[in-house]
Amino acid sequence: MAAKKGKLNPHQQAYVVQCLACFDTLATIKDNLKKLHGVEVSVQAIECYDPNKHAGRNLAERWKTLFEETRKSFLEDTSGIAVSHRAVRLRTLQRMAEKAEGQGNMALVAQLIEQAAKECGNAFTNRRELTGKDGKDLPAPPAAVTIFELPDNGRG
Repeated sequence: MAAKKGKLNPHQQAYVVQCLACFDTLATIKDNLKKLHGVEVSVQAIECYDPNKHAGRNLAERWKTLFEETRKSFLEDTSGIAVSHRAVRLRTLQRMAEKAEGQGNMALVAQLIEQAAKECGNAFTNRRELTGKDGKDLPAPPAAVTIFELPDNGRG
C-alpha cells in the first residue's frame, strides 16, 4: 500500500497530538503515521500540533487541551510503561544473561548479574534510609560549641 500525501483526518490529528505529548520524536511520529495509517506528512506539519513550539502557536483549543491532558497523565502515571516495573527489568536482564551465556560472553553475563543485584538492592531508587548501628536511631547531633568570641571593640 503506497502512503498517500495530504492532510490528516481528526483521528490521525489526535494521534499526533498524543504522541507529541508523550515526547515521541517527530521522525518517529512520521514513520508511525506512514506504517499505521498509510499517510505521509512532513515533520514540519507534525510540529504544528505541538502547542509548546512556535509552529503550534495557532493550534486549535481542543488539540491544546488534549495535549495538556495527555502530557499530565503521561508524566503522572508510569504504570503503563513496562520498564518502570522492577519485575519487568529483572525478567529482561534474565533473558539477556541467558542469551549472553549461551553465546559464551561471560563478561557481559557478569555485568548483567551485577545490574540485577543492584536492581534487587534498590540501587536504582531515590529512597534512602539513614539509621545508626544495627538499625537503631541516629545519635542526636552535638550542641553547637562556641570556640571563641570576638571582642565588640566598643561598638555595642
